[in-house]
Amino acid sequence: MLDVVTNHDNSWAVVVLAAIIAIVIALVAHAIIFAALRRLGRYSAVAGALAEYTQEPARTVLPLIALQMVIGVTPPGLAFESLIRNGITLLVIGAMTWLALRAVAGVAEGIIRLHPTDAGDNLDARRIQTQTRVLGRTVMFFIVLLGSASALMLFPDVRQIGTALLASAGLAGLIAGIAARPVLASLIAGLQIALTQPIRLDDVVIMEDEWGRVEEITATYVVVKVWDERRLIVPLQWVIEHPFQNWTRTKSQLLGTVFVWVDYCTPLAPLRAELERICRAASEWDRRVALIQVADTNERAMQLRALVSAGDASKAWDLRCRVREGLIDFLQRNHPEALPRVRAELEHAGKQHREAAPTPAPPPGQAGVGESSAVKRPTKPEVQEAGDARAPVDAQDSATGKGD
Repeated sequence: MLDVVTNHDNSWAVVVLAAIIAIVIALVAHAIIFAALRRLGRYSAVAGALAEYTQEPARTVLPLIALQMVIGVTPPGLAFESLIRNGITLLVIGAMTWLALRAVAGVAEGIIRLHPTDAGDNLDARRIQTQTRVLGRTVMFFIVLLGSASALMLFPDVRQIGTALLASAGLAGLIAGIAARPVLASLIAGLQIALTQPIRLDDVVIMEDEWGRVEEITATYVVVKVWDERRLIVPLQWVIEHPFQNWTRTKSQLLGTVFVWVDYCTPLAPLRAELERICRAASEWDRRVALIQVADTNERAMQLRALVSAGDASKAWDLRCRVREGLIDFLQRNHPEALPRVRAELEHAGKQHREAAPTPAPPPGQAGVGESSAVKRPTKPEVQEAGDARAPVDAQDSATGKGD
C-alpha cells in the first residue's frame, strides 16, 4: 500500500484512498486489541480498568498514527503537504498525551479496585490507595509537561523564543522561578506524603481545630470532610510543615471518655455495673475497655470518668453519647441524691435559736443591782413565743442542709 502511494506523484486521490485503508486497518486493530483486553479484564482488575479508561483515546490515537505513516511516505510537492504533516503530528502528540493520561488513570483505578476500603481493617488498603492516587497524579503532571514541550518543539519560532527565555538571566527568568516555586513545592510535598504517608485517604484527622476525614488528596491540596458536611481545603505544604492529629495512623480503634459530676454520697459499684450493662447493649462497643474512675474532686462534688472503647472514631462518639445519657438516666431514677448540689447553713435560724435560749441565773447573793434575787426563768411556752419552735436537733439538721 505504501509503494502505491510512493509511485503516484501529486495524486491526493491516492493519498486519501491510502489514508482510508490505513484508518480502517487501525480501527480493526483497535477492536481486536481491546476485545483481548476486555477478556483479560475478567481475570485482572488492572487490565479491565486499563481497557475501560483507554478505549476512547486509543480509538483516536491509532487512526492518527496510521495517517501520519501515510503522510510520511507521501512524496513532497503536494499542495498543503507541510501544513497537513505538521497538523497531524500535533494531533498525534495531543492524542498520545491523552492516551498516556488515561492509561495512568486506568492502572491507578485497577490497583484501587484490588484494595477496597470497605473492609473492617482497611489500613493497608488506605495506604495503597493514597500512594496510588498521589503518584498517579505526579506521573500525569510530567506527562502533560512532556506533551506540551513536544508540541511546542514543532514550531521553530516558539522553540527559539523558549531558548532565549531559558538562556536569559534577567527579570524574566527570576519571575519564572518565583512563579514555579509553589508548584514545585506542592509537587515535592505530594511525593513526601505519598512516600512517608502522614495521612491517607479516609484517615480521621484534626486540622485547624476541625474534626473530619481525609476525602481527597490532590497534587496541591488535601480535602478534609468535616463532621458537619463542610469541606476543609488544606494545602499540601501546610500538611508537611504543621502538626496535626491523625486518629487512624496505625489503627482505627479509639478510647472515649465521658465525664460526670456527682455528689460525694454517690455509690460507685452500681454505676460500674450500669456502665457494663450499657456497653454490652451497645453495638458500638468493641468489648475492650469499660470502666469508671474518680478523675477529680473539689469542695462540692467529685468528677467521674467513664472510659470506653470502640472500633473507630464515629462509633466512639456514638458510644460516648449513649453512655453519658444512660448514666444520667440511671442516677435520676435510682440515686437522685447523687446529683451535684450546693450545701449551705441557714444563719437566720441559728440566730433565732441563740436569742430564745434561757438566761442562766446568777449565783446566790450575786444578783445584779436593781434586780431581784429571784430570777424569772422563761417557761417553754415563752421560749416558743420568742420564735424558736424547733428543738436542738432541728438546728443541727439546718446546719447540715437537711432542715426546712
